[in-house]
Amino acid sequence: RAELEAGVSAVDVVYISDAPVVFGSLVQDGLVERFVPPQFADRVPEEFQVPLLANRISSKVLMYNEAAHPDGAPVSNLWELTQPEWNGRVIMVDPLIRGDYLDLMVEIVLRSDEMAAAYEELYGQPIELDDRIANAGEQWIADLFANGVILVDDTDTVNEAIGLIGQENPPIGFSTYSDRRDNEEEGWALQLANDVVPSPGIAFPALLGIVRDAQHPAAARLLIHFMMGDDSPTGGSGYAPFYVPGDYATRTDIEPHPDAVPLEEFNAWRINPEATFEIRQEVADFILVLQ
Repeated sequence: RAELEAGVSAVDVVYISDAPVVFGSLVQDGLVERFVPPQFADRVPEEFQVPLLANRISSKVLMYNEAAHPDGAPVSNLWELTQPEWNGRVIMVDPLIRGDYLDLMVEIVLRSDEMAAAYEELYGQPIELDDRIANAGEQWIADLFANGVILVDDTDTVNEAIGLIGQENPPIGFSTYSDRRDNEEEGWALQLANDVVPSPGIAFPALLGIVRDAQHPAAARLLIHFMMGDDSPTGGSGYAPFYVPGDYATRTDIEPHPDAVPLEEFNAWRINPEATFEIRQEVADFILVLQ
């Protein structure tokens, strides 16, 4: 946005996972334009073509150390993260630094009815809100911060803290499901807490678009075509960075990765970018006060 407003045209293609900002700002203001390679128009559902093309579904979800907890996730309900046992042992990237983590907090507010039901399921009684708390989602965020949630600057720090093998009592936290791809190389044991109630987190599209007034529009179209993959079952070399366990192809003809939970069994909430954008700043302000 800053470059275009300054008359600089240095970028042709954008690849962004922060869908609410893309839908609520960049597309509406005409800064980024859609391109769908004709070869893939009938292989990608309409919901992943408008207003921009998505080549995969990413996530921000609750992850745990599978080596330390071989029988499954150490929690079954998100409200457990606000209990004394997890004081100072929940870690995530600061939502005011990374937009996708803010989107996670926004979704929890949008799903306040489900959060209230999860509270009652855990404690056997309806939730009571603190003063100046509007709903169960805000209450969970406030309780999590009051319970010493650890905020860091990047996802790699989260993954190292949660996943490092050899820990007796590792923390738990929110990260990207597909980061399990680095388990062997990094000595991690990251695993998805897919069965946690009411949901382990969010799933959202990673979007491709052409910048307005791109200097090389033909090359931009070629790159987007390349990043959507070839006609092989896994998408070939162009799609190789995204064909990993925990990322989900939007193309219906790419085979699901065998080492991930099938998409139909993935319990993450699918975000509505427009609804997220509407209250995004409000939730950011709420978190700022908590910090």
